Amino acid sequence: MKEFAKKAVEIMNFKKVSFGDVRVIEERTQNINMKNTELTEMRDDITLGFGVRVLYNGGWGFASSNIMKISEVENVVNRAIEIAKASSMIRRQKVKLAPEPSYKDIWKTPVLKDPFEVSIEKKIDILSKINEGLLKNNLIRIANSKMTFIKTHKIYMSTEGSDIEQILYYSGAGYNATAIDGNEVQIRSYPGGHAYMLSMGWEYIESLNLLDNVEKTSQEAVSLLSAPPCPSDEMDLIIYGDQLALQIHESTGHATELDRVLGYEESYAGSSFLTTEKLNKFRYGSDIVNLVADTTLPGGLATCGYDDDGVRAQRWYIVKNGILSGYMTNREFAHIIGHKRSCGANRADSYRSIPIIRITNLSLMPGEWEYEDIIRSTKKGIIMENNKSWSIDQKRLNFQFGCEIGWLIENGKITRMVKNPVYQGITYEFWRNCDAIANEKYWKLYGVSNCGKGQPTQIFKMSHASSPARFKKVKVFSR
Repeated sequence: MKEFAKKAVEIMNFKKVSFGDVRVIEERTQNINMKNTELTEMRDDITLGFGVRVLYNGGWGFASSNIMKISEVENVVNRAIEIAKASSMIRRQKVKLAPEPSYKDIWKTPVLKDPFEVSIEKKIDILSKINEGLLKNNLIRIANSKMTFIKTHKIYMSTEGSDIEQILYYSGAGYNATAIDGNEVQIRSYPGGHAYMLSMGWEYIESLNLLDNVEKTSQEAVSLLSAPPCPSDEMDLIIYGDQLALQIHESTGHATELDRVLGYEESYAGSSFLTTEKLNKFRYGSDIVNLVADTTLPGGLATCGYDDDGVRAQRWYIVKNGILSGYMTNREFAHIIGHKRSCGANRADSYRSIPIIRITNLSLMPGEWEYEDIIRSTKKGIIMENNKSWSIDQKRLNFQFGCEIGWLIENGKITRMVKNPVYQGITYEFWRNCDAIANEKYWKLYGVSNCGKGQPTQIFKMSHASSPARFKKVKVFSR
């Protein structure tokens, strides 16, 4: 891998490109899925290839290959240069890269237990016991469980002198129970519909206590069958679990990707209402809302040593005391908002993909409330947990989310479970109405492992941490 990278840099320097980098990536992915008593997927794949990116005459070029022969390196570099020459002919302006020091470093995800050293038999046995436990109730007709493990070994080198090696681990496990009674269908998942993976080793799987939560998950799925529907009303909303993570992801994360803000994503997944003239001026949320991006966060799916621009991992505010304070940037666009340096949010999902700006780990910082006090101080409200459906417009402004389960609050007490809860709002009005956030005791990290962006689509992973939070006067109803 190192020889390929060195050869690519040598050729790019000889060709006198303005800038060039190469990523050589070996990735192992293991997926184990089980439905009821049958193993539906058992996959253990390894991919290996390299991608070359060049800046020539002010235009970008990118090419990649999985032919791991030294002779192929020159072919790929030349192809990238030809693409750069073509793109430079239609550019509106020359690409300008924010400066970044060169680095020689090795960075590895801290792992206590390598998940690939745990036997397949043990993993299948755990999934079998989960499904067996879920199916004990006759109303649970479908039990799905899964485990996913990924190891990414990445070599990055650039014509500026960076030589970076990274070994990244991702581990995840989760399950869901589908209860059916006549035409009524309800689902409960654990640890969440989306949030089942973090950047850790097998120790994360052990920390989930998967078997200990089977009975509760099954019982709640069955109880939802006979629960009353969520009322249609305006009330205070308390969100936790992976639902708050998805709220952060969709209404803040994507809305502050600078390429999207500048219109580069419009034809595929929309742009953003958080345009650049609003930076450091626009009231995005209430005074207690602080949203922090952090690629150094332990366990975060976007945690790394360096991004795919070769920029060192860092931490910065996206929203500070309710005011829009930052964006996700790369080296190409950082200067547009007056930044001398990229925040390090440029990533590609494989050696075959050119890096683009992606959401990093983005978290709602904890407040000062005890969770029980938030409930006690709520006269008329509802708690919602774990995402079931989502929709947001092309400006990341109007949204609607459905959740797996809800609990009504009346006069400071949880009174009953309700099914099919949905809420909707306008992003900045919603966050401005955040009046309570639980303290650091309740702050938890959730992973989003399937975020799609770009054409062709790239799938990437990131995490969002939060404590339960309350939002005033939210429109809720039943799906």
